Amino acid sequence: MITVDTRGLTLYSPLIPAITALCNAPKGEKLEIIMENLEAFQDLKEYLSEQGIGFREIYDGEEMTLQFTIL
Repeated sequence: MITVDTRGLTLYSPLIPAITALCNAPKGEKLEIIMENLEAFQDLKEYLSEQGIGFREIYDGEEMTLQFTIL
């Protein structure tokens, strides 16, 4: 499983490392994206839904995690 932790990123959108990992991961790879930016989290969920990629949402206080498998 590839884990991308975007917590604390302030210089650019947390979507950049998340989408980079998504694009570079081979088919069948499991990804875990950890975020604390709600807007970016919602955007990533919308993108995954549009691509037909199922995901698991985990909420822990202000921290949010998406887990999914690359199709």
